[in-house]
Amino acid sequence: MLIPLDVCLLEFTFLLWSFLIFRIRRKESGFIMTDKQFPKGFLWGGATAANQFEGAWNEGGRGPATSDTAIAVKPEDRKNMEEFAAPMTREKVEFAINDTEGLYPKRWGSDFYHRYKEDIALYAEMGFKTFRLSIAWSRIFPNGDDAQPNEEGLQFYDNVFDECAKYGIEPLVTLSHYETPVGIALNYGGWKNRKVIDLFVNYARTVLTRYQDKVKYWLTFNEINIMGISGYVGGALLFEDGKQNLSDMYQAVHHQFVASSLATKIAHELNPELKVGMMLARMQAYPATPNPADVMEEIKRDHENLFFSDVQVRGKYPAYTKRFFKENGIEVIFEEGDLEIIAQYPVDFMSFSYYMSSVARHNPEAGGESTAGNFSLGEANPYLEASDWGWQIDPIGLRITLNNLYDRYQIPLFIVENGLGALDTVEEDGSIHDSYRIDYLKAHIEQMYEAIEDGVELMGYTPWGCTDLVSASTSEMSKRYGFVYVDADDEGNGTFDRSRKDSFFWYQDVIKTNGGNILN
Repeated sequence: MLIPLDVCLLEFTFLLWSFLIFRIRRKESGFIMTDKQFPKGFLWGGATAANQFEGAWNEGGRGPATSDTAIAVKPEDRKNMEEFAAPMTREKVEFAINDTEGLYPKRWGSDFYHRYKEDIALYAEMGFKTFRLSIAWSRIFPNGDDAQPNEEGLQFYDNVFDECAKYGIEPLVTLSHYETPVGIALNYGGWKNRKVIDLFVNYARTVLTRYQDKVKYWLTFNEINIMGISGYVGGALLFEDGKQNLSDMYQAVHHQFVASSLATKIAHELNPELKVGMMLARMQAYPATPNPADVMEEIKRDHENLFFSDVQVRGKYPAYTKRFFKENGIEVIFEEGDLEIIAQYPVDFMSFSYYMSSVARHNPEAGGESTAGNFSLGEANPYLEASDWGWQIDPIGLRITLNNLYDRYQIPLFIVENGLGALDTVEEDGSIHDSYRIDYLKAHIEQMYEAIEDGVELMGYTPWGCTDLVSASTSEMSKRYGFVYVDADDEGNGTFDRSRKDSFFWYQDVIKTNGGNILN
């Protein structure tokens, strides 16, 4: 029997509307079935660092750290890196530590020390699978070389990790994130002194042993390549003549390579399930033109950037190092057994920060407009837009970076910093509408998925400054990254109360759907 056409259309319309209503209800309940998602077990979360977030610089037995000497950069100087990269001397450090009138925002950060329960509860509300934080070395060993650790400091991190465990959040812990004890600088001259290896290893063994059942994922040194830009920030180095010495800087990073491998050895001996990674500030560069000279310049930039991960991931110094050291007058002393230690204990995974890309040109004078970046200045890419601070926004560059790094190393990757520093406005009703941040993150997450489809093994994603914190380079609060707003200004005025931005609820949905709300 033939069914009339109008009846067929009516039945089809009914089925279509039933399906659409089902999809809408599933979406509203947070359980929409998606065609595209990130891999099961993907570690969504957010990232912070003790030196910019924790505060309480002189409480709980904590000693002064190099970050506590970072004075706030004047607004007119915030788009250049001169203050951040300026060489430090003993006189400058001693003055800063004893200065009670200057503005040192990292000393109070965002007051995580007193508000960690509230902050972690907010992360749980968003659905975090992981939370990246760092341990302040000087909270455990106040001078860096103390005979015994500070129990009050150890207990603080016990409390933090226990709070994470209460919500099922996996900590991702950085051992050294721009917060070396000042005593290491003043009494040892920083990481150029080989004795600091043993001091760090003692610190690493202390916390790895203490927290082995609470923390699975560890990073040794944050953005280890910062040593090539600021010897003081990266390695507590002092330069009494006011000029950075490349030999000292690369000697210091060699000692960090050895120390990182020894920390990895300790972690694996304690528990083979512990995973230790390295962390690089990735500086993806494009040749300015097809001119072979520009292409070669891009290769040189890559060598300078990836030297640090080549050593820590591959377990050996790359061949191009010999020429780079020779042409730059760099002399590094290798003690017997150093290279064997580095070779025997490479990292388990590679993590990195990605904020922007850059342009490589053999003849910089032939270039166009300049722009700022993550610890760098360079030529602007005319195909990209820029943030309020001049950092160019390049989501596809993240996919390029992921593919390049995975092709090079063939080990799991982890994006542990990414995000948009911007000026946020609090409306009269207390709301913060940060659609620009959502747009930035959405575009980068889409490219992460594309890289996974390309075959990249990506462990997780922790956008930087999930709660507003003090800027690493300028020590300002105005440059905000967070999903959570902190009521504090650049001078430390305010209640420090937390409030949710629009991006908080958006990221909550991203995690709930495992990226499906973006990808479908």
